[in-house]
Amino acid sequence: MRKIVAGLFVSLDGVVEAPDKWHFPYVNDELTGAVMAQQQGADTLLLGRATYEVFAASWPHRSDPMADHLNNVRKLVVSTTLPSADWNNSTLISGDAIEELRRIKEGPGGNIGMTGSVKLTRALLGAGLVDDLHLYVHPIVLGPGTRLFDETAERLPLRLAGSATFTTGVVHLHYQPA
Repeated sequence: MRKIVAGLFVSLDGVVEAPDKWHFPYVNDELTGAVMAQQQGADTLLLGRATYEVFAASWPHRSDPMADHLNNVRKLVVSTTLPSADWNNSTLISGDAIEELRRIKEGPGGNIGMTGSVKLTRALLGAGLVDDLHLYVHPIVLGPGTRLFDETAERLPLRLAGSATFTTGVVHLHYQPA
């Protein structure tokens, strides 16, 4: 069975919104290596609409190992509002995403990687479909912003599967369902 492996950049106070505006001062070879390892362990990338739109506008114009991987990997895009997903190797899931992803997980293939896509990550965590959750906790307090877990979150027991501290102060926490 395939695994869904989610990864998010998060501030110390839990904000996951718009990491492109706050996380770059913390990027170094350690963080890049951890994110690359997570992404390259997947043969499919799963994205929500907002993350897809940001990625599709940016990555096709870049050329580096991460861009090469993202531009060529199979992409599943979950959206009920996007009319099409035209970025290379993208397929739109516009129906019942939970049931479709349950079906896809049962099929052949490698891991399904996720990055960003907060609403989708929440839904998949709630449905018990996320097998590995990687949080890259940055040493910054942002105050307002969308948090991974808000006041509507249901109880979700997790177990720590691994951790690493990078020289920039970013802490990589790897969780699995308890």
